[in-house]
Amino acid sequence: MDNLEEDLTCSVCYSLFSDPRVLPCSHTFCKTCLDNLLQASTNYSIWRPLRLPLKCPNCRSVMELPPTGVDALPTNVCLRAIIEKYQSDSEPRPPSCQEHNRHPLNMYCIQDRQLICGLCLTVGQHQGHPIDDLQAAFIREKQTPSLLLARLSDQRWAQACELGEQLEQEKARCEGLVRQDRQEVDQYFQWLKVVLTRKRQAYIEALEKAGAEVSRTYDPLIHRVKEIQEKQLDLVSLGSSVEDEDSPLVFLEKLHVFREKVEEFVKTPLPSVITLAIAPRAAEYLQQRWPAVTIGSLEEAPVPKVSCCARCGGVEAEAGRDPPDGRVQDLRCKLRPTSSVVLLLLLLLVAALCVNPVGGASLGFSLLSRFSQLVHGLSGELVTSVWDTVGSAYTVMEAAVEKWSTQLSSIWENVFH
Repeated sequence: MDNLEEDLTCSVCYSLFSDPRVLPCSHTFCKTCLDNLLQASTNYSIWRPLRLPLKCPNCRSVMELPPTGVDALPTNVCLRAIIEKYQSDSEPRPPSCQEHNRHPLNMYCIQDRQLICGLCLTVGQHQGHPIDDLQAAFIREKQTPSLLLARLSDQRWAQACELGEQLEQEKARCEGLVRQDRQEVDQYFQWLKVVLTRKRQAYIEALEKAGAEVSRTYDPLIHRVKEIQEKQLDLVSLGSSVEDEDSPLVFLEKLHVFREKVEEFVKTPLPSVITLAIAPRAAEYLQQRWPAVTIGSLEEAPVPKVSCCARCGGVEAEAGRDPPDGRVQDLRCKLRPTSSVVLLLLLLLVAALCVNPVGGASLGFSLLSRFSQLVHGLSGELVTSVWDTVGSAYTVMEAAVEKWSTQLSSIWENVFH
């Protein structure tokens, strides 16, 4: 449409052609524009009286017009019809019915007070309703806007303003509550983070203590093994030097020293491997204890004391109570279930004393001495404890047996004398 409007525009006034006239050179201009051009050309030219000169604005051709001037030029009928069609299409069209597409709203329904089309009146929702033409409806409803504006009173405006202020206040109040809740959420989860961090740190510290216990248990043993290895290397070096000795006197002297060191080295006991158990294990402990922990009891959530226990013969002992000598550790483990042995020994003592009080006492003392010699040197603390227990029991039993022996002797004399 823009290109069409450019073609329908006069090159002199740059507007749509108004009463277009065709010059002999076939160019078209508005009649008014040609009159102005002719007037200007006749004022500054000398021409024949019965002819009016005119220069075409486009091609600059000079032509002669009859005395009647521009009125004598023919009208461009086709161009005028196109311009009229273009102007009619460019005018805004009346609104069309939304229910019946492309049908103009050219009637006014008095009952429903709205514009309708012909189909709305005949077959639509407004069938049988009273109607009026647009001009009459326009005249009748001309005062309606004033009446409607009168209904918009100042009181309602004040109520709307007050309502708007109340809504703004409620909005600010709710936004404040949301901000407060957000702060509460941040503080709560920050507290959870602090508590969990503290629990984690406590668990890590317990594990670090367990690691230190492992170091205290194994480092002396590893250091002792390294000393034994270094000592053996020194002995190997000494033996090689003895082998290379050519002097009989020096050889025999060094051999004697080497033999003593080898004998002493061979008699030195080697530490045995101690197997430590880390208890409780983290994965098992957390899966068993922590699922039952609630948010409210998070402060009281358990954190275990991780310990390292030496496993020997199915019995676990806390690391650190035993000396680093592995053999003594093994012997202690073997001697720990000695309660049955002690009980059996006590029963034997009682039986011996009952059979022969005097001989039984000597036999009991002999058995205790042999038992002491048997376990002497194996475990100082444990053997001492067992010896004290047996000695105390023996003292009590000896006193009781002496008492019983005296009573039995008196009864025996009374019966037979």
